Amino acid sequence: MSSGLSSRVAIVCLLALTAAGCDRQSAAPEQANVAQAGPEAAGAAQADAGAASPDEATGSSSAAMVGVDRSHKGEAAPATTFKDAAGKPTTLAAFRGKPVLVNLWATWCGPCVAELPTLEALAQGGTVRVAAISQDTAAAAKVPGFLKEHGAPSLTPYLDDTMALSLGWNANLPTTILFDAAGKEVWRWNGGNAWNSPAAAKLIAEAA
Repeated sequence: MSSGLSSRVAIVCLLALTAAGCDRQSAAPEQANVAQAGPEAAGAAQADAGAASPDEATGSSSAAMVGVDRSHKGEAAPATTFKDAAGKPTTLAAFRGKPVLVNLWATWCGPCVAELPTLEALAQGGTVRVAAISQDTAAAAKVPGFLKEHGAPSLTPYLDDTMALSLGWNANLPTTILFDAAGKEVWRWNGGNAWNSPAAAKLIAEAA
């Protein structure tokens, strides 16, 4: 096995361990409150996580916190490919022209599943495009049905079954990133959230 392949296998194994951790994190008070409660709980969790200043978070510290991170503001969306509903390769460049909220999620991630109905409601509102991109590998075939069964029937079942976006962003799940109409990052949110809440609407308005 080549050294490059060995490194990639090691990274995928590490992400598999992170997946297990995601379920454990779903029981943590801060993340559970943000994923399942209203904007007041989300704000409180962000305030708690913000003790180290979310806007100044970088590297592993941002991955561990729950809340907003603006340290990557202005960065261009990556050219990483993932699959559209037809299984054809696409990139985030396809969304330019209107702000888009990119949500990295997986069927095995409790906080991810909890926020799916709020992403559905946000998408139905039409103020921003929503790209919920599954990071499932072994369960890729069940993603479309899973969305319908968990309160998000109209979300396009985008799939990143190589976890290329998660790897590229060094992201725990769920991670949600807002891009403006020009494809520039506005902020990223680490952890679950109520995306149809007034607090979330205020954040999303920053892409205008």
